[in-house]
Amino acid sequence: MKSEITGITRANEGMQGISWNILGQTYVPKSCTDHSFSWHATLPPGTFVPPHIHPDQDEYLYMLEGKLDFMLAGSEAQATPGDLIRLGMGVPHGIFNKSDQTAKVLFWVSPSQKLYDLFWGLHNMKEQKPEDVVAMAAEYNIHFLPPPPGA
Repeated sequence: MKSEITGITRANEGMQGISWNILGQTYVPKSCTDHSFSWHATLPPGTFVPPHIHPDQDEYLYMLEGKLDFMLAGSEAQATPGDLIRLGMGVPHGIFNKSDQTAKVLFWVSPSQKLYDLFWGLHNMKEQKPEDVVAMAAEYNIHFLPPPPGA
């Protein structure tokens, strides 16, 4: 079991200096135990996380800066600084920065499952081709949804 280590992860720093590039976004892990995994994400304008499902994790986002658009269980929503987005296990969701400003968000999932390892795998891909990202994510039990008809 991976237990929490008491201490402070400083602003703009990840655990052990880690910083990942995932789909054009920067993810900086802040904490990781068996129970919870958190990371700070910087989403430049025009970047997104395609609609997907975490079958065995609840996911949360706390908006720090900017504005994000969401697909939440088939509905559209927007979030701005101070908003908390709650994504229950098995609920389809997608995250989109359609604005002209960078968005900064604190993410966390519970339980951690294999998401930390998936982010390492995606970061280490020579080229993050959509079909390869989808295939790797499925190996870690994160399932991307097919694009809607006509997309």
